[in-house]
Amino acid sequence: MKRFKLTVAYDGSAYCGYQYQPELPTIEGFINDALSGLLREDIVTIGASRTDAGVHAYGNVAVFDSDTTIPAEKLAPALNTKLPDSIRVMDSIEVESLFHPRRNVIDKTYEYHINTSRIPFPTDRLYSHNVKHTLDIKAMKRAASFIEGRHDFTSFCSAKTDKEDKVRTVFQIDVEETVRNGLIIRVRGDGFLYNMVRIIAGTLVKVGEGKINPLDIPDIIERKDRGHLGTTLPAKGLFLMGIRYKEE
Repeated sequence: MKRFKLTVAYDGSAYCGYQYQPELPTIEGFINDALSGLLREDIVTIGASRTDAGVHAYGNVAVFDSDTTIPAEKLAPALNTKLPDSIRVMDSIEVESLFHPRRNVIDKTYEYHINTSRIPFPTDRLYSHNVKHTLDIKAMKRAASFIEGRHDFTSFCSAKTDKEDKVRTVFQIDVEETVRNGLIIRVRGDGFLYNMVRIIAGTLVKVGEGKINPLDIPDIIERKDRGHLGTTLPAKGLFLMGIRYKEE
């Protein structure tokens, strides 16, 4: 039995999240069906990140086991003929049998896309969150510097989280202006709690609007009180950019 690793990109707009749900359109459901049809055996993949409905990805990861004789590098193009245009397997390789997509992670990188146009382009509605205010980028960067580091991120996660240990390390947060009336908040860390990146983005927007003082961020983290932060921004602006592993 061999183990294969898939790097998966998708437009999450039309899906009920990544994780398989009976009778609902999900990324994992379509991948499992495509693999089962291609290999003529029941395949159930293991995904690295169970992104929410509406979230997009350039570099999610899934693995599966099979005795197929199809060379690993040929699985990606073959699968893409059986998948919707909104889901693409970007790469397929064989990995060690003990490789697991949620273990030995060095870091994950997410981006949150914001546009600040008074009248946004129609396509922006699917892939970014519109903020009709001038944002203080310098203040946002200052606030981001306080979020970086190893902290208990209770303040930055949804009450729906099932994780008891809320200590995570955020290695880096970048706030970059884009050419066309927007900005990207890029967050790289060793792991993230439920809605954590969307709450970080919402908090930085509130800082940019002058509604939260960046110097208050350390105290807010220490309080572990979700009520003092910004809103959870919509899923449509969030992109999982990639995952790195120790094996790589």
